[in-house]
Amino acid sequence: MRHLLFYVFLLLSFPVTFLAQDKTTSDEDYVGDNTLKYDDYTYKPGIKTVMFHESSWDYAAPIISLNTNMQLSLSFDDLDADHKDYSVTFIHCNADWTPSSLMQTEYISGFSDLNFLIFSSSQNTFQRYTHYSISFPQQSLQFTKSGNYLMYVYLNGNRDDLVLSRRMMVFDDKVNCGVTLRQPIGGADRFGKQQLDLVISPQGYDITNPFRDLNVVITQNNRWDNAVTDIKPTFVNGTQLVYSLDEKSTFNGGNEFRFFDMRSLKFLTEKVKDVYRDANFQNHVVIYPDPPRASKAYLFYNDFNGNFLIRNTETIGDMDVQADYVYVDFFLPYPVAEATGNFYILGKLTDWRLNKFSKMTYNDVRLGYEAKLFLKQGYYNYIYVLSSDTKKGGDETIAEGSYWDTENDYNILVYHRKFGTYYDQLIGYKKINTLRK
Repeated sequence: MRHLLFYVFLLLSFPVTFLAQDKTTSDEDYVGDNTLKYDDYTYKPGIKTVMFHESSWDYAAPIISLNTNMQLSLSFDDLDADHKDYSVTFIHCNADWTPSSLMQTEYISGFSDLNFLIFSSSQNTFQRYTHYSISFPQQSLQFTKSGNYLMYVYLNGNRDDLVLSRRMMVFDDKVNCGVTLRQPIGGADRFGKQQLDLVISPQGYDITNPFRDLNVVITQNNRWDNAVTDIKPTFVNGTQLVYSLDEKSTFNGGNEFRFFDMRSLKFLTEKVKDVYRDANFQNHVVIYPDPPRASKAYLFYNDFNGNFLIRNTETIGDMDVQADYVYVDFFLPYPVAEATGNFYILGKLTDWRLNKFSKMTYNDVRLGYEAKLFLKQGYYNYIYVLSSDTKKGGDETIAEGSYWDTENDYNILVYHRKFGTYYDQLIGYKKINTLRK
């Protein structure tokens, strides 16, 4: 009877069509499709520069601790440049990002929706837009359960009218997670890959069957296309769960992210070949050709691990509304087109997605892959990845190479489904950086 009531509640509360999304390879995104996907999606073409992070730092992952003052910040631009009534709501999810069996009243205290009350119009820009922002939890809406959540924005009080969706996590520390980063043992992998060994120690928290009830997930630089899931303990040492010598926790080291700087549209920076404005008063930036780096020696430099910074150095004031939009031309020289896959531009600038918007096209005349993105002024990180028909996710080793020395961020997420319950708790979270362990 409980589950029957749950499904009735679900149909009444969430009239949108659900689609569980556990495939993060080169699927096609179709703007205007009102099927709710349990992933980072933008459903309307006029929505740009979505930023979603823990409020204290613009480059943080959207992860907060339960029952604390931590908040998440969400902002985006609407290129229609008018005022719309946007709202946000939340769905609790299992560790695999399918909706859990919890009813909304079981994981939210207070209101189930929040309205966007903060918005402002762009100033002194050729591309007009309206900037919206919101932070949560708020006094009127609190999360009461740990775990994965899907946050989605909708229009005019109609949950069928989807705008964007983003993954977020709420953790409740009940275990200690020790992490050791090392080179893989033996073979060529030790020069190009990074392996994480874990030791999970419950702090008086009962885990009856860790091999059945525990699920460990690791992400690199907030990417989901190459995340590893459902890692099981190698052995149990007393009360400690040891995860070691597991190939699933081995990642390509990759390379430092490429970058370009278009904070100014009056000067050419190191990576910018040309800046111009067309007859329709649209700004354009042409990036210098980006040759593959796989055969080159590793070179360290500071990067944002795929993030971006919104800035316009030619003005002062609120960068959220005083940065303009620019068409950016990318070009990857490549003598022969790949027969079984395509190259994609990957980073926060493409929402870490391999889709038709980040996909590059081969130019037989120029002998290389090209793409054009419409981006807000700022400083951007990105890489080129190949997504083939035979591999999961994006392979950065072809265009970027892979090096043990590369600086990367890793998030370790520990989920537990307690015996007798019907949802996954997020009982442990640990972030490490390969240079600041």
